[in-house]
Amino acid sequence: MFEHRAYMLDISRDRVPTMETLKLIVDILARYRYNQLQLYTEHTFQYEGHEDVWEDSSPMTPREIAKLQTYCQVQGIELVPNQNSFGHMERWLVHPKYNSLAKFPQGGAITPWGAVKKFPTTLDPSNPGSIALVEDLFQQLLPNFESELFNIGCDETFEISDPEEYFSFLMKVVSLARRHGKRPMFWGDIILKHPEFIERLPKDLIALDWGYEGDHPFEAEAKRFKEAGLDFYVCPGTSSWRSLGGRVENMRMNLESAERAGRLYGAKGYMLTDWGDEGHWQPLAASLPAIVLAGNFAVSGPKAANMDLERELDSVMDAPLGGLLLKLGTLYLRGGALRANCSELFNILINKHGYSRHPGLTDSILEEIGAIASGVRISAERLAERSVWAKEIAYMANLIDAACHRRDEGRLRALRDEHSRIWRLRSREGGRMDSLAKLPRF
Repeated sequence: MFEHRAYMLDISRDRVPTMETLKLIVDILARYRYNQLQLYTEHTFQYEGHEDVWEDSSPMTPREIAKLQTYCQVQGIELVPNQNSFGHMERWLVHPKYNSLAKFPQGGAITPWGAVKKFPTTLDPSNPGSIALVEDLFQQLLPNFESELFNIGCDETFEISDPEEYFSFLMKVVSLARRHGKRPMFWGDIILKHPEFIERLPKDLIALDWGYEGDHPFEAEAKRFKEAGLDFYVCPGTSSWRSLGGRVENMRMNLESAERAGRLYGAKGYMLTDWGDEGHWQPLAASLPAIVLAGNFAVSGPKAANMDLERELDSVMDAPLGGLLLKLGTLYLRGGALRANCSELFNILINKHGYSRHPGLTDSILEEIGAIASGVRISAERLAERSVWAKEIAYMANLIDAACHRRDEGRLRALRDEHSRIWRLRSREGGRMDSLAKLPRF
């Protein structure tokens, strides 16, 4: 059993759960013996003096954090603060008030996979205003949390090419966190690319070793952190974002690989990450299989691979819905159209001008996938009157069906209407329109 068994939920791209939903999540986490929760934050905390950044996002308030923390404590769960503090700052840097703090004020950073960032994303370490902003955020956020841990983020700093510049600013952020009596946690992706800096890291840091594909090299990365004398967590993912229906088999392999590496090299924690890239279209149901299975891996180790996941899902949802959910989560495999960090069905749906799809996704395969999704929707709708989970599963099925019939204006129109209805069942109004804008128009 891992000492720390954590779940991290993205509340910044674009979905912020209601308090009722957050409490439901805590209940599920407690059921599967998690003992930490993080809410990944870029701009969705009510920072005084920065209203123009969060005013349309329905942010968490200090009072809500206090209530959630109390609820977590009753369930034996530690609420750990999380605020990205270097990269992923586009929600701040797009505003004129903060744009001068960007490393690339006009955007244009090139990611490792070749995409070009339209907006600025990373703070400029050479600008004194950058660390001043971070200090202000920490001073407002951290007094609301009793946890001694703090996730400072600092991942995917695409605009920073000089590793010394990255390391220097990281150490400044670390120093700020320590002033508040917190032990810093940070994402390890950048430092792993420059292993000469791993030995220079202060030993009180906790490295977060993340990777979301079934074949991610957790063992090699965990070994580096272990040899450097650093405490670290292994951090797999739910495989639900950018998927429409989930990527269940990838999720299984990813969770199992992380558990094996963490156990082999003595990881202090096992943290399941649940991201909301590209509008956070996936409802909570899409992440539920991973939440259940990851909790079992964190507690029971390799034996978790043999659990009856469908039965567990039926129990959590209090309805015979587990099989439907898992069926949707395997449709991405059909036609052999496998992509990293997404499903090909997602790519087809999100691309406004059509998508040059994988050759394995022939028209007949798409018709087959669409028919299966429609069957799942019909079955889920029979239970929808008494189950929000069923409504979410039906919506996921409609996302997949719309991808299979990308040119069908009626399907797309109905999907956009359904998106808002399903969103409001568990999520706040802020962010809904940003998410909806990413769905295709007819």
